[in-house]
Amino acid sequence: MASPVAELYGEMAFIAHHFHWSSETLLTMEHGERRRWCREISAINRAQNGAPDDPFAGL
Repeated sequence: MASPVAELYGEMAFIAHHFHWSSETLLTMEHGERRRWCREISAINRAQNGAPDDPFAGL
C-alpha cells in the first residue's frame, strides 16, 4: 500500500494534469472527492483513447 502522502500527491498530480486545478483547490477536497475525480478522469481517458483502468484502483 502507498503511503498516505504519496497517495495524496499522486491523486493531486493526476487531477492537476488533466484539469489544471490549483494545489489549494485539491488540498481542500476530502479524500473521497479526490478519488471520485480520479475515477471520472480515468473513465474519460478510457472512453477517448483506451487508457488503462484507474491507476488509483486498489490503493
